[in-house]
Amino acid sequence: MKQLRKLLLLLLLLSLVAGCAAPVSAPAPSAGEAPAAGEMPYAGVTLRLVGANHPWQVAITPLLADFEAQTGIKVNFEALGEDQLNQKLTTEFTAGNSDIDVFMQRPLQEARVMQLNGWYEDLTNCVSDPDYDFADFADGAVGTTTVNGVLTGVPIVTEQEVLYYRKDLLEAAGLEVPKTLDELKAAAEILTDRDNEMYGFVARGQRSPLVTQFSSFLYSMGGDWFDENRQATINTPEALAAIDLYGTLLREYGPPGVLNMSWPQAVAIFAQGNAALYTDASSIYSNMLDPEKSAVADKTGVAVFPAGPAGSIMYNVTSWGLSMHSGSRNKEAACEFIKWATSKEIVSKTQGEGAVPGARESVWASPAGSAAFPADWVEAVAASANGRGYDRPLVIAVTQARDIIGGAVTVAIEGGDYVAAANDANAQFQALLDSEQ
Repeated sequence: MKQLRKLLLLLLLLSLVAGCAAPVSAPAPSAGEAPAAGEMPYAGVTLRLVGANHPWQVAITPLLADFEAQTGIKVNFEALGEDQLNQKLTTEFTAGNSDIDVFMQRPLQEARVMQLNGWYEDLTNCVSDPDYDFADFADGAVGTTTVNGVLTGVPIVTEQEVLYYRKDLLEAAGLEVPKTLDELKAAAEILTDRDNEMYGFVARGQRSPLVTQFSSFLYSMGGDWFDENRQATINTPEALAAIDLYGTLLREYGPPGVLNMSWPQAVAIFAQGNAALYTDASSIYSNMLDPEKSAVADKTGVAVFPAGPAGSIMYNVTSWGLSMHSGSRNKEAACEFIKWATSKEIVSKTQGEGAVPGARESVWASPAGSAAFPADWVEAVAASANGRGYDRPLVIAVTQARDIIGGAVTVAIEGGDYVAAANDANAQFQALLDSEQ
């Protein structure tokens, strides 16, 4: 009997200990694993998403409620102007105590300095889930967002440089759509009628903004920013020919005030019916093809960038990516959001309904993926698939580099000694390259 009482007492003590112990729960899936269907392992988490006032932001915002219902994760999306976005990210990340989880980034403008500063979470593991199918993203687009082996972001918006043209004006003049840069120059000359405020050509002429659009002229002439040994090539014969052509087009056949024009001003000239030819990003097509925004929407065509001596070599880049802050306190939940926002289903919606050109090849291959875009625009973009994956020098101090190079081009636009300006720019750019070694 005494032994029985001891046994009962021991069982009672064990049950009390078990009752006080913390319940054991299944471990949350890692950043590269998708939760099982019906599970909400991150329910109650709030993500801070900071991005730009951009068509992608407009397209994704109405869909956030679906993500929140599926996962229990709340997403607070703060949208800012592009310059304000960069300032906020830089300020908060530098301070070291930011609670930003996910952010939109311009990889060609910011990725190198942000990666150097350690502000990115490498998303390689996050996108490794086979069901997500990261291999579906175009190689060039992924290359834009990859820096020193780090996947700094998933591509969300792509763009290429294309030629916008007035179908009616070319037809009236008996001209074909320019297929070469020589034909572009000849058509611009014929179509210029300054007395009637009609200009043969318009493009960005402002010092720094012009560099990205000048890039396709440079590549098609056979030039580049620097060679494989990181020696500046701003004053090579090929680069000088590109500078001369771009400067001549805007000086001789462009509208007044072109030196103050970035894309909003240039596109306004074209959309108002005052220009015949315009080279710029494919992503701004709606500004010319939407009747509510353009007086010449029904008269505008889109074509592949004209060829130079080296061929038709336009840029084909990821202009915006979706990134995770390395300091995020909610990395697993942030990964789930990034995978959802860039999934085939959601890209199909943002591209098909929101008309935001994404980077998933399967979406472009589907009828729904191209239905929202004009047929000639789709053809021009498809023809640009093998374009160069950068539209500015791939350096850390990209803003300084653009200012240096843009200065030489503006001298050409003004009709000055662009050769001397290019030599000076080359020396300055080389000093910048050397400083980054």
